Amino acid sequence: MIYADQFTPVDKSLIPTGELRGVRSTPFDFTHPALIEARIEDSDEQLKFGRGYDHNWVLNTKVDDGSPQLAVRVTEPKSGRILEVLTAEPGLQFYSGNFLDGTVRSKGSKAYEYRSALCLETQHFPDSPNHPNFPSTILQPRKVYRSTTIFRLITR
Repeated sequence: MIYADQFTPVDKSLIPTGELRGVRSTPFDFTHPALIEARIEDSDEQLKFGRGYDHNWVLNTKVDDGSPQLAVRVTEPKSGRILEVLTAEPGLQFYSGNFLDGTVRSKGSKAYEYRSALCLETQHFPDSPNHPNFPSTILQPRKVYRSTTIFRLITR
């Protein structure tokens, strides 16, 4: 699950267009538990641009006090493992390993194959300085920027 009702669509070069688009009834709707693989091959233009998921989700933020809020919950049903990501950031980049090709190897020499991993990157929206409707990334002189992200692993 990704706790977001919108995402930032990209152009062919994977740069956000500035639009905020609703996820409902699209392959980008993870507001309820869904398998990543269930819609990743849909004939959606955005999925074609990224060869899968490589997009920023606009997180549903309840309060603006800088406290981390639940952004993502990933479950692995066979083992019962759960990953929760909590963040104070307004966005989350979800990348589904679309450009992995087996040439990069783990410490144990296991190849990272196409779509064999996922990345969940808490962030401000990509290309924010060029889109005034995105949350600002400008840090003024003598101002302090702090943000907290928590990766919580749960086993059952």
